[in-house]
Amino acid sequence: MSSNPNKEETPPTNIIDLKPGMEKVTVKARVIKIEAPRVIRTKKGPRTISNAILGDETGRVETTLWGEKAGTLQEGDAVEVHGAWTTEFKGKVQLNIGKSSEIVKIDDSSVPHSGEIPEDSPTAPPGSGGISRPPRRQFGGRRGPRRSDVDE
Repeated sequence: MSSNPNKEETPPTNIIDLKPGMEKVTVKARVIKIEAPRVIRTKKGPRTISNAILGDETGRVETTLWGEKAGTLQEGDAVEVHGAWTTEFKGKVQLNIGKSSEIVKIDDSSVPHSGEIPEDSPTAPPGSGGISRPPRRQFGGRRGPRRSDVDE
C-alpha cells in the first residue's frame, strides 16, 4: 500500500520482462554503469541526456535519463524507478527516465550487487524495426467506427 492514496502504484517489472512500448514502468535495480551527461540534437532542439546500465536479479537494461534526470544516478546505487517507459534501439529494449519519472534510493540489500547480476538483456521481438517509441496518445475525438462505416 502506498502512503499517498492518490499515487498510482505499479508493481516492479523484472528487467528481463521489459518489452518495447511499455509505459508507467516501475523497476527496482542496481546502477551498474553511468556516463556523464551530454547534449544531443533532436527534432525538438538540443536535449541533455545521460546513459546508464541498470540491473536486477533477471538481467541488465540500457537506460537513458532525459533532461533534469540526466546525471542524477550514482554507480552502485540501489534505486526504484517509477514512471519510466521503454523503447527499442538496435534490437534491444531501452529504459527511459524523464521529467515525469521518479527515482527513489532504496535499501542496498533489496537488489543484487553488480557482480551478481546476469549479463542477460531484454530483446525486442524480431521484425519490430530499429528505433521505436510508444504510440502517441490521442486526446478527444471519436473512438470506434464512424456511423457511416457501420452496416445498418
